Amino acid sequence: MTHSASKLVDYSTKLLVAAGAPDAVARAVSESLVAADVRGVSSHGVVRLGVYLKRMAEGMIDPKAEPQLERDDGPAGLLDGRNNFGAYVGARALDIAMARAKTQGAYILGVRHSNHFGTGAHYLQQAVSQGLGMIVMSNASQTMPPTGGVRPFMGTNPIAFGFPTGTDVPFILDMATSLVARGKIIVAASNGEAIPLGWAVDKEGNPTTDAHAALDGAVLPLGGPKGSGLAMAIDILCGVLTGAGFGPSVNNMYDNWEEPQNVGHMFIVLDIARWMPLETFKDRLDDYIRLLKLEPRAGGVDEIFYAGEIESRLEASRLRDGITLPAKVEDELNALGAAYGLSLNELQLS
Repeated sequence: MTHSASKLVDYSTKLLVAAGAPDAVARAVSESLVAADVRGVSSHGVVRLGVYLKRMAEGMIDPKAEPQLERDDGPAGLLDGRNNFGAYVGARALDIAMARAKTQGAYILGVRHSNHFGTGAHYLQQAVSQGLGMIVMSNASQTMPPTGGVRPFMGTNPIAFGFPTGTDVPFILDMATSLVARGKIIVAASNGEAIPLGWAVDKEGNPTTDAHAALDGAVLPLGGPKGSGLAMAIDILCGVLTGAGFGPSVNNMYDNWEEPQNVGHMFIVLDIARWMPLETFKDRLDDYIRLLKLEPRAGGVDEIFYAGEIESRLEASRLRDGITLPAKVEDELNALGAAYGLSLNELQLS
C-alpha cells in the first residue's frame, strides 16, 4: 500500500506514545524517520522504528529525560541529551543552536549522551528554511575499520552541510564517511538482496557481496585513508571533545542491550546575514549552481545535479503521491502496533 507522509508520522507517533514516550518526543522521532523515507533514505526511515521501540522497552533509551544545556559560553555550548531519543535530542540542539546563531552570528553546540539521531538533512532543511547555513555531524557505533585494519573500530560517522538558495532546492550534502551508509546494507540484508562488490568486507576482511556477511564484517571507508581520517576527525569533535563515546565506546543499538549508546553530535549554525545580505548570498549561490549546470556533460549524462537536488525531487513526488513501503516493513509496522490495537493499513485505534 501507499501511505501519505502525514499518515506515517501519525501512526509512528501513536505507536511511540502507546509504548510510553511523551507526545513531543514521539512526534520528533516520527518526523525524523518519515523525513528520511520521503527523501529516499529508507535505511534511516520507519524501518528503524522497531529497534527504537525495543531499546526504549529495554531501558536503553529514556524518552522522558529532558536534555540539559550544561554549558553556554558565548559562541559555544554543550548539551547533555540524557539518553533520550537522538532525534528528540537533535531537535532540541537545533532549536538552541539556531536561536543563539541568530543573536550572535554563529554557534557551535556539542552534544553527548544521545542516540542515533536520524539523517543530517532533516536538521539542515529546518536551518536553511530560516536563512541559516549549517554543518552537522555525528559519530556512530563501530562498523568501519581504519584503513589497513580488518575489524570494525569506528563508525560511519556522517557529516552534512546545508545552505539556502534562491530556489526551492537548498544545497544539502548529507554523507557518511563510509563508501555507503551501513543502513543500506541492513536494508539489503532484510530484503535478501546482494550488495555491490567494494561496499564491505566479511569478518575475515575479504570483499563480499553478501549483505549478511557484510553486517558481520565491516563497511569500508570512503576514499580509503581519506574517509578513514575524516571519520576519525568527526569522532574527535563529536566524541572526544563532547565527552560522549568514541571509537569502540559508542555502543551498537542493534547488538548492545546492556548500555546506552552515548552518541555525540556537533551542530554548527551560521547566520549568513552576518557576512553579507542573505539575498546577495542566495544570488551568488544561484550563479554558482547555474554555472555548474552549464558545464559540459559526460556521455549518457542528461543533467548535472548538485547535492540535495535529486532527494528534493523525490521528496516532492512522495509528498504528492505518497510513500510505498516494502511489504516486510509494512508487516513489521502492523506487528508493532498490534500490541496497542493500532493498524497502519486499517487506520484504526481500539
